[in-house]
Formats: sequence, C-alpha cells, structure tokens
Amino acid sequence: MKNNLSAVIFGLAIIIGAYLLGHAYMNRNKVDGTISVTGLGNADFTSDLIVWEGSFSKENINLQQAYADLEKDKKIISEYLLSKGITKKELVFNAVNSQKNTRSKYTPDGKYVGDEFLGYILTQSLQIDSNDVKKVENISREITELLNKGIQFYSQAPRYYYTKLADLKIEMISKATADARIRAEMIAKNSGGKLGELISAKMGIFQITGQNSNEDYSWGGTYNTESKEKTASITMKLDYNAD
Repeated sequence: MKNNLSAVIFGLAIIIGAYLLGHAYMNRNKVDGTISVTGLGNADFTSDLIVWEGSFSKENINLQQAYADLEKDKKIISEYLLSKGITKKELVFNAVNSQKNTRSKYTPDGKYVGDEFLGYILTQSLQIDSNDVKKVENISREITELLNKGIQFYSQAPRYYYTKLADLKIEMISKATADARIRAEMIAKNSGGKLGELISAKMGIFQITGQNSNEDYSWGGTYNTESKEKTASITMKLDYNAD
C-alpha cells in the first residue's frame, strides 16, 4: 500500500512539475511586475513680453548741481522714449543712487595719506516692460542716438518672457504623459504582456532653452531669458502594473 501511495505522489509531482515548467516556458517573454517609462513633451514658442533696462549718470563736486544735471538728462531720455512709442505705463524710473567719488593719495615715497574727494556720482536706472516686443527691440538698438544729445546711456540686453507659460506647461504635461503611455504599451506588447493600471506619475524638471542654442539642461531647471524664440520641455515618469 505504501509503495502504491508513493508511486501516486511521485506521479502527481512529475505532472505538476511538467505543467509549471511548460507554463514558464510559454510565458518566458511576458512582462512581470512593473513597467517604468519616461515621456517627453516639448513646444516651441515666441516670447510675448520684453523687459529692457538701462541707466545714466552725472558727476559733480556739488550734490545739488549733480542732481539738477541728472534731472535734465531724465527729461530728455523720457521725451525720446515717448516719441518712439513707449507709453508712460511701460516706462519706470527707479530711485536715484548716490555715491562719493574718491581717489587715494600717496606721498612721494608711496605712503598712503588718505582719500581725495572728487565729487558726487548720481545714477538712475529705468525699466521698460512691454508686450510690443519688436518695438522695444528696435529702441534698444537705436538708443545710441542719445549720444547726439550729449547723454551717455548704458543699455542692458533685453530679457524675454512668456505670459502664458502656465497654460503651455499644462499642455506639455499632457503631451509627455501621452508619450509615456505609448512607450509603455509598446514595451508590454513587444514583451507579450499586457499593460495594467497606472501606479504612479512623477513630473520631471521644467526646462526653457533658446531655439537653436547649445544650452545644457540643468538638474535644477533652465530658464532662458536671452532668446526671443524658445523651446520648453518637460518629462513625465509613469509606472504601470504589468500582467
């Protein structure tokens, strides 16, 4: 009796083992566990806001005269910009910055004996924020015309922004998610498996670079303000169950 029972158990073990081995062979290419994919969403866009800054200064031994001279230049600059189409709402003059200009004095043998006061330097900066990007670009290039009026104006390079960035970001997240889903479905199909439920979704770093530039992506995110034509990109990492 014991021998017969042992034979039956042994036979069942062989059958079960063969089934499991065959099932493993049939499913050797199927995905097991999870599928992790990263999708990319990007978009090219043109900046719709320009910010341009500049400054001018005057120096005089007399503080009141220096301020009066600075006010004259401010009036000329303001009239010039308004004549070029800049509105009063777009133009902002910042507070005047004052500092003393000194020169170190030394004896013939090189010993420092103090500072010589040369005068007061007053500097004022201005900023223009405008949605008329082309207009301000042209003015920033033509501002040297103020030299003919006896004014030394120091111009900075314009900065470019996009006011609809929040809407663009939502659109790109949607694109990146769809791209990741397609990748996951392809992996599951090619592996003989089936894509299950979404486990998690994580958004990557938001990047804005100038078009046709050599800018490197940054782990903390890149935000280009030098180029009018930009490219925005974002990644989405999705994890799916796999059957």
